[in-house]
Parts: sequence; structure tokens; C-alpha cells
Amino acid sequence: MSPSFVHQITKYNPADRNEYGRYHGTEDTMSDHGPVEAAYLEAVAAFARDSGVDRLEIRDPQVAGYVNFGLEAPIDGHGLAGLFPPDLTGYHDGAEVSVPVALELVRAMLRDNGAWCRLESGDTFTVHVGYDQYVYVGSDQPCEAAIARTHEIGLFADPITASPYAADLEEPEVTQAADDDFWERVRAALAASQALLLEEIYVGNATRWHRLTEDNLDTVRVALGPRALLAIWPDLDPDVDAALAALPEDESVDFVWEGPDATIRHVIVTETAHHQQLATLVAGARAAAVLPLSFDERPPLFLAALPDNDGVLRARW
Repeated sequence: MSPSFVHQITKYNPADRNEYGRYHGTEDTMSDHGPVEAAYLEAVAAFARDSGVDRLEIRDPQVAGYVNFGLEAPIDGHGLAGLFPPDLTGYHDGAEVSVPVALELVRAMLRDNGAWCRLESGDTFTVHVGYDQYVYVGSDQPCEAAIARTHEIGLFADPITASPYAADLEEPEVTQAADDDFWERVRAALAASQALLLEEIYVGNATRWHRLTEDNLDTVRVALGPRALLAIWPDLDPDVDAALAALPEDESVDFVWEGPDATIRHVIVTETAHHQQLATLVAGARAAAVLPLSFDERPPLFLAALPDNDGVLRARW
């Protein structure tokens, strides 16, 4: 269920739109990193205040991937430096943040710094940042004072039916919870194969890799990030040369390897020209594997998402 009142917040004057709604004025589609950006943040704060909201939940967080469609180049830290530690602890699906922190997340999204998420307070208040400096605010309150304030500071608040970035909750792609039954199946698979590879996607486009054994399974499990998406793959192949030879020439893949220090790393290989560079990068590797970028191309052995402590799966992978 979405909020009853949804507004599109922009710097684009409706008078400068053609009959199809396309803007043809002179405003830039990038953030000015200045007074206009500050006005956006003030408008969002005003809507939160009118809605009685002082904390927001981070939903569906992600960082910049190997393909980025933003107008500005992503920066180191994805715009999260100073808000969260370098390992992104605290930036995960379901994490609660204060309105001031939420406004800094909005700023990072307006600047295309790399981080993106939905900001929500249940079904009563939502903030979504889209492309080209479009912000969508939903509330269960009419927020008349916030609308007036938005206009006062030079922005436009246009009522719309629904945010185009509202989460599609009809058919979640991952419905399996990584519960006790899931881990027992993993343990049984380990008994048969001795080792497996765990891909932990703790936010969108951010992954940690673990080589699972019967001895370390419980230790790895308790350290996984909240609501992470977990994919279990066959163990890495000790024949690294064979893995390199298996690289396709016409598609992008994820190349995963275990270094001499037992650290597992990965890199997206996008074209044949990168193959020789990769061979140099992974020199001395103990084992490696070539994995698809899409689970649809070659499903993992197991795929599940971590439930909350009450056993309910709330992650929307």
C-alpha cells in the first residue's frame, strides 16, 4: 500500500513543458551542489515534518556497479563517507536513520555519487530520488504547509498518482529465507563436497565472498550482513588456467579467485581485451571460477535471503 498523497518535487517550471510533459527550459539536469540542492533537502524536510516523521528506514539500498547510468561519475565511498564506515556497516535494507542522515542520502543521490535507496516510514511516508533531479515524496498527510514552503523556496510540488520508483511488491524474485532448514541443506551439501563458495550480496552491487567448509560454516553465518542475499556456488577450481581459458569472448562474467593469502576476490570481465590483464592480476591464485552476472543464466546451488531475527523475510531482492 502506498501513501495517499504523492508529489513530484522538481526545479523544472511546469510552464516550460510541451504538450507531452517534456521539459524544454534551461535548467540543468545535474545538481548545482549549492542553493538549488539545498532547496530540495529543505523541501523533503518540510514534508517529513508535516508527516510527523523523524526517522526513516533504508530500503533496497545499492551502490554503483560496473555499469552506471548517472550523469555524474560515482565517487569513492559512493557518497556515504562520513555517514557510514568504509565497510558500509549500518547501510543495509531495514536500517533506520534520522531525518538529517536521510537528507544526506538524498544529497548523495541528487549528485549521482553512487549510493541509491528508497527511504520509507512504513506505508505513511516515502522519499524516492529519480534521474535528472526528480524527487518523489509520498505521505499519508496532505502536507499543505510543506507544499507552500516548497513553492516559496523556488521549487515545484506537483501532485501525482504514485511514485514511479515505488517498490513492486507483487512478485519478489527471492522468496526463500536463509533459515535453519536452508543452512542444514548447505551443511549436507558441504558433507558431500567438502567446500562451497558463498556469495554474500549485502547491498545491491556490493559483494563479499566466503569459502565455506563444515568447520567455518557457523562462524561465517553469524557474521553475514542483515537481510543479505546469499548464493551458494560449487567450490573454486584449483585449475586456474582452465578457469581463465573458460572465459567467454562475447559476454561479461564475474571472475572469482582465491589469492595466495586465502582472500577471495572478484572482478567483472567485460571483453576479450581484459583477459590478459586478468591473467596478470590473478597470478599466484590458488583456485578460481567463472560465474554469470545473472542468476537466470546459471542458477546457483542455493539462493536465499536472510530473514530478520523474528524469522520474517522482509528483504525485497
